[in-house]
Amino acid sequence: MTIRVIIVDDQAMVRAGFAALLAAQSDIDVVGEAPDGRKGIEVSRGTHPDVVLMDVRMPELDGLAAARELLNPPPGVVHLPKVLMLTTFDVDDYVYEALRAGASGFLLKDAPPADLIAAVRVVAAGEALLAPSVTRRLIVDFVKQRPQTRKNPALRLPALTARETEVLELIARGLSNQEIADRLVLAEQTVKTHIGRVLAKLGLRDRAQAVIFAYESGLVTPGDGEGS
Repeated sequence: MTIRVIIVDDQAMVRAGFAALLAAQSDIDVVGEAPDGRKGIEVSRGTHPDVVLMDVRMPELDGLAAARELLNPPPGVVHLPKVLMLTTFDVDDYVYEALRAGASGFLLKDAPPADLIAAVRVVAAGEALLAPSVTRRLIVDFVKQRPQTRKNPALRLPALTARETEVLELIARGLSNQEIADRLVLAEQTVKTHIGRVLAKLGLRDRAQAVIFAYESGLVTPGDGEGS
């Protein structure tokens, strides 16, 4: 199945480079591009892509605002693409807010070409781009900088079984489904089932929001067990 992608970036050279790279892949089809967030929303709603590569900082409408509109559309709009944020900064406040808004992850613009291709495939498959260690560090930094946003885990975690809580903790530590399966000696499909139940019970959109919830609720604390 071909992955439909649009590229939203205010730099024409970036759009052209990414488009050439992705279009060369047999399973990826670049169906549109846009120079700003407002136009990006229009192109997305006209082409129904699976993945939107969205620059963070753009004129007219920045990537954060555009992601919010795409992922929280008005009544009647049923297609919700996956949004992958692009940034030139490894610590960018917009990235955290984008994850909260429902973006599936982010990628540095200077990442190797293979990483961009893999990121599109990962996000299109419904996974959040949260495995790289830099992402775990960024989320930890986010929580450290905003201790006032932390909530009481007792409010919502009792809805989870002990196994589901364990799975949520491992998601927050950046483990993939296969790594969680290996750690807990489970089948990978069983892990996927647990993750689906966690998201449904906590009212979360995807793994990205699950990671943020786990830190902010206090289930996982910055530095606790990091790298384990």
